Amino acid sequence: MPIMSGALRAAPPGGGQHRQPIVAAAIELTARDGWAAVTMARLAEAAGVSRQTVYNEIGSKAALAEVMISHELGRFLAVVRTAFDRHPGDLVEAIYEAIRAVLDLAEDNILLRAIASATHGTDTELLPLLTTRAGSLLTEAKAMLGERVRSYEPPLDDEQIAVMIDLVVRTVLSHVMQPSDTPERTADALAWVAGRVLGTSAARPMRHRTR
Repeated sequence: MPIMSGALRAAPPGGGQHRQPIVAAAIELTARDGWAAVTMARLAEAAGVSRQTVYNEIGSKAALAEVMISHELGRFLAVVRTAFDRHPGDLVEAIYEAIRAVLDLAEDNILLRAIASATHGTDTELLPLLTTRAGSLLTEAKAMLGERVRSYEPPLDDEQIAVMIDLVVRTVLSHVMQPSDTPERTADALAWVAGRVLGTSAARPMRHRTR
């Protein structure tokens, strides 16, 4: 049964000591063999726990998909927060590092690669859930970025900040799914654009010209 064919049964809240190993094993199995090949029995064996533990920690296979995707998307938001924390006095440099970190992570993200590969085959059960989660991810990412950007007190009003963030986020997502250059050069170009919008382009010229 496709994972979106009914209401998702949420994973048990919180989770115990086995949840992270189970999620990691599920991501590896999905990347290697495809989502359709992931069963609770195989997952239990891969994680070194009992099948009952998998059910207790996660719940249904539908809930497992939700937890996996939320886990991976959470990693992207975490590297963005870290980038801003590292540059509390330089908004454009924070934007550059955040974009580069996201693109670097996307390059080595086995779940994202597995889902992208599925679009060319028949194992597409995860795609509807990813599409559904994309909307909430954009909302969460924009809210977090809006709060962080405003803390730098840029010479823009809230509506202008929202426009800039929407432009950057959507462009980064397009490069996540279909990169056209290295993470470093893509981040450099987008940071240059952000600097121009913020009126600080002179402080950060493009350091790595795209080819």
